[in-house]
Amino acid sequence: MAKRFSVTDTAQQMVGGFFLAGPFVVTEEVWRLAENMSLFHSFFTVLIVIIIGYGALYKADVNRDLEKEMGVAGIPLRLVSLILVSYLSVSVLIFVLTAPQTFDATNLTTLKVVGIASIFSEIGAATADTIF
Repeated sequence: MAKRFSVTDTAQQMVGGFFLAGPFVVTEEVWRLAENMSLFHSFFTVLIVIIIGYGALYKADVNRDLEKEMGVAGIPLRLVSLILVSYLSVSVLIFVLTAPQTFDATNLTTLKVVGIASIFSEIGAATADTIF
């Protein structure tokens, strides 16, 4: 029986997303990697987030039916939530912890860090959504 998407699922995603995002937001090596990434590389971080999210939600969990879930513009609401939680949890942590000021980073570097850390945030968010 397929489980319907609810606010509880978003809360679970948030816990998992924040849990795995934290270490990547405050690690100097991540900020140095981001400084050296081109926009071409950054594009791939976005692509990875989308692919991992889809795979974790709909290929790794046989109890979810992609066709039966409510969607936004044809995209399942659970997937939209997962991607938003991944990027927003990283962004909130970066802001709250004043990481760009700490690492003397530009806005572009900060956006690249959001892309990098969102990969791991999404893994945590998808895991929490699937397990609970």
